[in-house]
Amino acid sequence: MSKRQLGRSGLTVPSLIFGGNVFGWTADEAMSFRLLDALVEAGLTAIDTADVYSAWVPGHQGGESETIIGRWLKERGGRDKLVIATKVGKPMGSGDKGLSRTWIKRAVEDSLKRLQTDYIDLYYAHEDDASVPLEEVLQTFSALIAEGKVRVIGASNYTAGRLKEALDTSTRAGLPRYECLQPLYNLVDRKEFEPELAPLCLAEGVGVAPYYSLASGFLTGKYRSEADLANRTRGDRVRKYLNDRGFRVLAALDAVASRYQATPGQVALAWLAAKPVVTAPIVSATSPVQLQDLVKATRLQLDAEAMAELDRASA
Repeated sequence: MSKRQLGRSGLTVPSLIFGGNVFGWTADEAMSFRLLDALVEAGLTAIDTADVYSAWVPGHQGGESETIIGRWLKERGGRDKLVIATKVGKPMGSGDKGLSRTWIKRAVEDSLKRLQTDYIDLYYAHEDDASVPLEEVLQTFSALIAEGKVRVIGASNYTAGRLKEALDTSTRAGLPRYECLQPLYNLVDRKEFEPELAPLCLAEGVGVAPYYSLASGFLTGKYRSEADLANRTRGDRVRKYLNDRGFRVLAALDAVASRYQATPGQVALAWLAAKPVVTAPIVSATSPVQLQDLVKATRLQLDAEAMAELDRASA
């Protein structure tokens, strides 16, 4: 599995990052262990999670995903072969949230305990917190790096203006900078990232790890009508794509997939991974069979004609 440098940091990650939001949600602990074992075997050694996963599930408080990863790590070992990313800032079941110094320091200890590890490779601010000065946030992260609890920091869901301000603050104050951005970006969600964030990340050498890389499964082609959404966990998230533009994208994916003897999902991931600004898309699976399908996307190289066809369909 080829590796890519994350921003200007010393971290390298495979060309796909596995999204651990499924652990403890749509994949129970036994299946999560199977998936984690299969990930390591396939060389997909970067795992993305967050303290808040999966607080949205009735009865959950957050920390469920990290806890499963921690139990697996304790049982299997091999921590030094993995890149583990987690996040802080979103509202937990307890109501705690944000990027205050007090909460980050408490939240990182909670995450380390659940993950059963001494350090986090990549620690994200899960969303911007305008109530806390950026310099204070970055100073807090800097202290965690100095203590050896965090290696590299990143930002998720930041606007271009705030990301630029954060990068400038790091330079001015001599503080660690956000080396990776985790934005919403895929074939049908382009407008939030491409106009301003993409050129900023390219100019500043910030790595990019998009989430919802398959648009909650829409880009796999399994949702093509309202009937397909019935009794599906992500059905409500996909409904917004069932329109003329969405169907145009699916038609282009079908056409390219047919030429490459691939699946629409593999083509959608290959399109994303081929973008110069993207370091590695984040993608999830709920079974080893789905995971093997995703692994094949890392070997798919689209030509200029296919990229242009997909660009036009999703414009």
